[in-house]
Amino acid sequence: MAADVLLVEVAEGIATLTINRPEVLNALDDAVKGRLDETFAAVEQDPAVGAVILTGAGDRAFVSGADIRALAAKGPQHRLAHGLAETFWALEHLPKPTIAAVNGFALGGGCELALACDLRIASERARFGQPEVNLGILPGAGGTQRLARLVGVGKAKELIFTGAIIDAAEAKTIGLVNQVVPHAELLSRARELARLILSKGPLAVRLAKAAINVGMADGILPGLAFEKMAQAFLFTTADRAEGMQAFLEKRPPRFRGE
Repeated sequence: MAADVLLVEVAEGIATLTINRPEVLNALDDAVKGRLDETFAAVEQDPAVGAVILTGAGDRAFVSGADIRALAAKGPQHRLAHGLAETFWALEHLPKPTIAAVNGFALGGGCELALACDLRIASERARFGQPEVNLGILPGAGGTQRLARLVGVGKAKELIFTGAIIDAAEAKTIGLVNQVVPHAELLSRARELARLILSKGPLAVRLAKAAINVGMADGILPGLAFEKMAQAFLFTTADRAEGMQAFLEKRPPRFRGE
């Protein structure tokens, strides 16, 4: 029986999704895409999951990119169909916080996968790049848009136009990743961050993510309007009352997501 191309483990409210094709450096193909689509839909509805971590199997790669052998056989009509761009859009708009634990190469579609997550923690061994121009194509799953928003237009153009591959330290310097950690500590540090987020008001985190996404997609005025309405709603919740009462009583809050 073939190994599952996506391993899913749920513990302590955290779903860890591991792309499991180490023999091809976890390259993305239609099978991986299908499993990601299914799993994102499932974890969104699963009350046992409060946060999601994505990583790659083995020590060499997070995701090395798209499976070029499979990609070479596809025509332009494939690029207009439901593809990785739509899968990564679903990830970006998953209501629950997402963390990319980048354990090695994150190139092409792998870098785009990391960009679609809310936060990125990199092993000191990680490498990032959008080298699609070497193949006569461009980053087609959100890379031209998300990279520019994250690191600035000028740096994004430099990385995309040259196809340069940068190390984790440079990725941290330009704002591509949030943290760089020792390789052996990568997953434990990602889970530590996920647990910290899970200790906060879940409705507040969910709506804060939505407000940021609205503002980034539609501009500051729609973002501010969404933020105001979300804040008004949060002031009606039991979590808001509990959070403020806990602060006044100098104790940890007991949030219930209500």
